[in-house]
Amino acid sequence: MKRYSEEVGEKLNDLLEKTYDAEKGYMKAAENTDHTLLKAYFERKSKERTNFANALKSEVINFGQDIEDGGSVTGAAHRAWMDVKAFFSSDSPEAMLEEAIRGEKSAVDEYSDVLSETTLPPSTSTLLTKQMNQIQADLNRIKRLEDLR
Repeated sequence: MKRYSEEVGEKLNDLLEKTYDAEKGYMKAAENTDHTLLKAYFERKSKERTNFANALKSEVINFGQDIEDGGSVTGAAHRAWMDVKAFFSSDSPEAMLEEAIRGEKSAVDEYSDVLSETTLPPSTSTLLTKQMNQIQADLNRIKRLEDLR
């Protein structure tokens, strides 16, 4: 069975952790807003990240890589920051949306970094490209939500 290099395995595990973080972060954001459109958007993004994590986890396991479940300490801190931000700007869905946009841009950068690995198997590369393209497409669409009032 072909295995990932140690460096690629670590990058994929980091990406998986960040995907779990995003899933939890979007769910937390959905809980912290009363704005109907934004709540639906955050809930959809949370479910999307659940699907991304499941697909990535399966792919990583298929290549004999150990996986790390859960999320990162950084992600937990970010969710706590989202709680504080929501508390102080509860009438400002724009602040939550801006934070989501920042996270999505960061996710695209992280996917690009992993995709730059020349040793990725085609199936892994295809999966990551598909997920990154979905994030980028949503990032492009989210510009319409930036005018929330």
